[in-house]
Amino acid sequence: MSPKLFTNQKIALVCSTVLACAATFSPAFAEEVAEEAGEIVVSGSITQSQEASVEAKREATNITDIISADSIGRFPDQNSADALSRLPGVAVQRDQGQARYIQVRGAPNRWTSVSIDGIPQTGVDESGDTRAYRFDAVPAVLLSEMRINKSLTPNITAEAITANIDLITYSPLSEDGLNVTGDVGYGFMDLGDGAQLQASLRAGWSNGTWAIALGGSHYRRKQVTDNREAEYDALGPINIDVRNYKLVRENNGVFGAVEFSPADGQKFFVRGIYTEFNDDEQRNAYQFELNQAASGSRGPLTGDLVGVPVTANFNDGRYRNKNYIASTGMNFDNGNGTDYNVVLGFTRTENSTDLPLVRSNTTGLNSPSLHYDRSDDPRFPIVTLYQTVAGAGGALARGPAILTFDQTSLSAARALVTPVLQDVVSNAYTAKFDVNTRTGSVDWEAGLLGSIRDIKGNTIGVSGGVPLGATGFNINDYVTDKPWHTEFPLGFPLNYYDNKQMNKDLQAMLDRIGFDPSTVVTPASFYDQTESIAAGYALGTFDLGDVSITGGARAEYYRLENSGTALIGRTPTPLTKSDSTFDLFPSLTVRYNINDDIVLRIAGQRGVSRPAYAAVRVGASISDTTQTISGGNPELKPEYTWGLDGSLEYYLPGGGLISVAGFYRWVDDVLYQSQQPVNSDIYNTPGIDRSAYRLTSTFNGSDGKLYGVEFNVMQKFEFLPGFLGGFGVQGNLTLLDGDFKALQPDGSTTKAPFQGMSDTIVNASLFYEKYGISAMVSYQWRSDYLDTLGGLGSGEHREAYDNLDVSLRYAINDNFTVFADLANLTNAIYSAYEDTPATPTEVEQIGARYMFGIRFGF
Repeated sequence: MSPKLFTNQKIALVCSTVLACAATFSPAFAEEVAEEAGEIVVSGSITQSQEASVEAKREATNITDIISADSIGRFPDQNSADALSRLPGVAVQRDQGQARYIQVRGAPNRWTSVSIDGIPQTGVDESGDTRAYRFDAVPAVLLSEMRINKSLTPNITAEAITANIDLITYSPLSEDGLNVTGDVGYGFMDLGDGAQLQASLRAGWSNGTWAIALGGSHYRRKQVTDNREAEYDALGPINIDVRNYKLVRENNGVFGAVEFSPADGQKFFVRGIYTEFNDDEQRNAYQFELNQAASGSRGPLTGDLVGVPVTANFNDGRYRNKNYIASTGMNFDNGNGTDYNVVLGFTRTENSTDLPLVRSNTTGLNSPSLHYDRSDDPRFPIVTLYQTVAGAGGALARGPAILTFDQTSLSAARALVTPVLQDVVSNAYTAKFDVNTRTGSVDWEAGLLGSIRDIKGNTIGVSGGVPLGATGFNINDYVTDKPWHTEFPLGFPLNYYDNKQMNKDLQAMLDRIGFDPSTVVTPASFYDQTESIAAGYALGTFDLGDVSITGGARAEYYRLENSGTALIGRTPTPLTKSDSTFDLFPSLTVRYNINDDIVLRIAGQRGVSRPAYAAVRVGASISDTTQTISGGNPELKPEYTWGLDGSLEYYLPGGGLISVAGFYRWVDDVLYQSQQPVNSDIYNTPGIDRSAYRLTSTFNGSDGKLYGVEFNVMQKFEFLPGFLGGFGVQGNLTLLDGDFKALQPDGSTTKAPFQGMSDTIVNASLFYEKYGISAMVSYQWRSDYLDTLGGLGSGEHREAYDNLDVSLRYAINDNFTVFADLANLTNAIYSAYEDTPATPTEVEQIGARYMFGIRFGF
């Protein structure tokens, strides 16, 4: 029996079990389905969430899209990133198939800022190389609403170019009495058949004066990631990199809230959130070094090579991300039309990487000969292996064909371990005060914000390693008889290494010889920064009947204290730099209620996106011999934008919506990676002028423009007769374009696309909700986009991909719902390529995912 057939049988068995349970607990199900008149009305999760979202959008001042939880505090998607991706103009960036970053309107993810209950949050993921916030660290069960502010008003942080996403946490005062909601689920991954576990619980109690909520969530999955990588030159592929990852990923969250409301309009609160993301990675990788073959021919589609060295890489690594978020404050209405809000917040983020990377290679006759063929599908070269034998005159020659690669043929003498260590810690302290009042037909609002954030850490910078040849450690001892879980063709099989045992033995050996892994981290990778923000704003909303005008400005003073180390040759030299700026960010929004169902909004604003901490660091490695520098660029400027937005919204009966929105952003000082002269004295030392040295770092481009249009529709067809009234649709189409001017190393400029911008994003869902059934089929597609960009205007592109997800719910009664979530049914292959799809650089697949369980609410 084939594995795929076996998987389908398992899905069918579990789905039938879910339906059988539903029929057992709810024998009236058949009668309900058949009943055409006087039917029982079931408030389904999709319809209820949609209606709440549409109503919140209708009442909003600015241009926004909203996702609201249903009656038992859930979203159509359990993952907050996946839930947001259903909204117009929103795409996700995935890591090993898991949604992590949000891109709004095709812009770089750094252009979208994030707040939790109005308190700004900043990401320090991936060594601080990006400020983008990682959404896989935020369990959706903590939230009651997710709001994407696509146009800004002065009471929203100005640090956003395309959007601000505000995550609203659950308020226990929103419900009376005792309420409990949660779920338990179990499933499996199609590729590798790893288990998925899901559980969450939230309990709240309120007597209208005091309220408390406690909760937590856990998600765990064992997955296999199939991976192929390659590099190219003018002749063809330089290498064929065959990889397979075995992962165990966990998302955990704990939260609590206490609220006190002594009188109407008064609330005091304390909230705390802890979230963590754990990723344990076992890497198995073999890279066939085609360009280092002893002899033979290498072409774009096929090649015949003799004596191809194989470089192997293994690790049992750990990635960790932890977030501690606490806030306290009050909301106070003085009874005379004036409200005061005070919030004190603290956020600590810890991000770390620990990858003990073990590598070695084959030599001499142990390096196989091979024939590769990429003509059928360049993503999957088919490799035929041959023995390498001694030929005439001692030269290597191709011998007979072999069926497998000898994984025990790596050179133990050449084995090396390189500890890859990275750690970033950010502590942020925020105080926020807002006041709003009404005089006549005008609502006034003003506020202050102060924030201090300390960031300490290092990028992934490694120098050296530990040779294992003389330690008695034999890398070949860890080959197992367990074949790789793979659906990618190759031409020969491979078995897994025992990465865990190898790492255990390796660490014991390193302890015996007294090796300190931190000694291989280059000093130039460390940085220590303190950023301070003092902001104030004022705005007024003028009610002119069917027209309302909201205008005002936000003023921000920003200061960055920047410390690091320049490694000049082998000599570390401490450096410091301080910068400060004062900016004004005005905005204006006009809302016109054309009639009771049609709303027109027009908005304009100025915004900013500040460079990532690692990008602006003063740490760098300097070579006076080659007159080159690699590291941070402390002369970076923030990206500034002026933007226009407009939307026309038609609100349909039954909580539906048809809308079209357009936007345009003018962006100055666009950030991108390049090689250019330093053009500053920051890396000079007495007697040495390095201002003309070539710096490999991040730089500012110019004349950026991003524009697009979004079409959106949501409607349940309740007007249709009988069972047809349960059908509904959600869908949106976003069309985007834009570019900026990038400076090339030769001094000329070229137009370059924005990183992460797909010119087309499609989300389409068909749902059915009636008779206790809640079912949705969701399809997502995004076109190709540029993932990385160098100064030459070329880079690595990500190929278009689609995802098909199915969610099934059946309400047994008011308290229990069984569910089945079937994700990535298209079995998407995520591909990257250089220049054209004919030269793929990375191909990755994780397979479909299936989860089954029960939700409950009391």
